[in-house]
Amino acid sequence: MSSRIRLFILPAALLCAQFAMAQESPAQKPGAAAKPATPSAVDSDYKIGPQDVVRIDVWKEPEITRTIPVRPDGKISLPLLNDVQAAGLSAHELAMTISKGLEKFINNPQVTVTVMEINSRRVYCTGEVTHAGAIPLLPNMTVLQALSSCGGFTQFAKIKSIYVLRLVDGKQVKLPFNYKEVIAGKKPEDNILLQAGDVIVVP
Repeated sequence: MSSRIRLFILPAALLCAQFAMAQESPAQKPGAAAKPATPSAVDSDYKIGPQDVVRIDVWKEPEITRTIPVRPDGKISLPLLNDVQAAGLSAHELAMTISKGLEKFINNPQVTVTVMEINSRRVYCTGEVTHAGAIPLLPNMTVLQALSSCGGFTQFAKIKSIYVLRLVDGKQVKLPFNYKEVIAGKKPEDNILLQAGDVIVVP
C-alpha cells in the first residue's frame, strides 16, 4: 500500500515543481537579457529607425515578402524597388510608400508592414548593476522596469542615490531616482518614463 502511495505522490510533486517554474517571471531570473519589443508592444505611431527589423508582406507576392533589418542609412532593399527609405516613417507610412512604388509593376498591390523588433531606440544602464549596457526602449518603459532588466544590484550599490542622465536642449540633466522609496510607493513621481538615449546611473 505504501509503495502505491509513493507512486502517486512523486508525480504530484513534479507537477508542483513544474508549475512553480512556469510561474517564474523572466525578470526574476538574475542576468535575464532584455528582449526586443514585439509587434504587440509597438505603438502604431512609432517611427521606424536604423537597425529596427520590419516584416514586409505583399499579398500574393512571396518573392517580395520578407523580414529585413533597416540599414544604418535608414533604408531597406526590396526587389523591383531597390532602396526604400524606412527610417522616420511609421509602419503604415512605409506600407503606403512601398505600395505606391509597386504600382508600376503590380496591379493594386496590397502591402502590410509590421515592426518586429525595435533596436534603434535604447537606454543605458551603468554603475553598480550586475549587467550594465544598452537596453531596448519599449513603449512606456519606466526607470524601474529598465533596472529590472539589469540583473539586480551589486552589494556596493547606493540604491537611494540612483539618477537618470538625460539630454535636454543640448544640456545634460540629472533626474534623481530613490529606488527604496519608489518600491515602497513613497515617490512614484521618480519612476519617470524613459526616453531614447537616457542613461541610468547606479553609483
